[in-house]
Amino acid sequence: MPRMLDVSDEVRAEIGDEEADRLLTGENAPGSYDCTSCRTPGDSAHERTSTVLFIGDETAVLAFAHSTCLPSQVVQVTEEQLQGAVRSISGDAARVPAQTAPEQAVLGVTSGLVLIAGELHPALVVEPTTPIARPGSSGLGDDFLPLLIEQGFMPLTELSEAPPVQHGWSVLLAMGQLHAVLQPSAGGGQPVAWWQAHQPLQVTDGWRAAANKHQQVLMFAAPAGSIGRQPREDLLRDALDKAAAGGKLVGAALPLAGT
Repeated sequence: MPRMLDVSDEVRAEIGDEEADRLLTGENAPGSYDCTSCRTPGDSAHERTSTVLFIGDETAVLAFAHSTCLPSQVVQVTEEQLQGAVRSISGDAARVPAQTAPEQAVLGVTSGLVLIAGELHPALVVEPTTPIARPGSSGLGDDFLPLLIEQGFMPLTELSEAPPVQHGWSVLLAMGQLHAVLQPSAGGGQPVAWWQAHQPLQVTDGWRAAANKHQQVLMFAAPAGSIGRQPREDLLRDALDKAAAGGKLVGAALPLAGT
């Protein structure tokens, strides 16, 4: 039975015309599936479904998603990420190739729901464990926020409304887990990872549902020592409010899976 599958040109190029045609005719495609993004059931016989090909260093995994959650695309991941996507991972600080520092920095990334104007928004809070200096600088100052402001992030003095959308940036949520924050490539090509988890990070069902509802994620960033690892979302919100009031918070709304 033919399937309501979207197979992008880049996915077709990777799997070949023969395999793509078998998927479209239903010969090689599941009827029901768990969406790789929102993790709720889908049915490729009755609703638009995207084929998402995850390619690691040695293996590849073809997954399926509601077309309203993810477009059909190829996602490059490390072999560790590909294997880790099938396990439950608790996310803490991750070592990332930071674009804002001359060497690797450790960024603490916390996910949580933030109430703004009576509505819950999915949020990521990014805080370095140590000050980040401007590339080429020999000083000991912390240029983390100025560098992000130069990228288009907005200084926030309060959380009364969602920050504006930062076009060109996006949050990659796939296989029901958080993979990366992407930024525009300097050469104008495919987006590159500004932050990438060593292993995909778990998010709650409520966070994932809110992200799929809004199709965007709010990203807040603060200097080292401003937020800390808060065990509850109400405490996280209090810490965000204090950072904003003290002029130590920037933010933006990043489209979901904007690749």
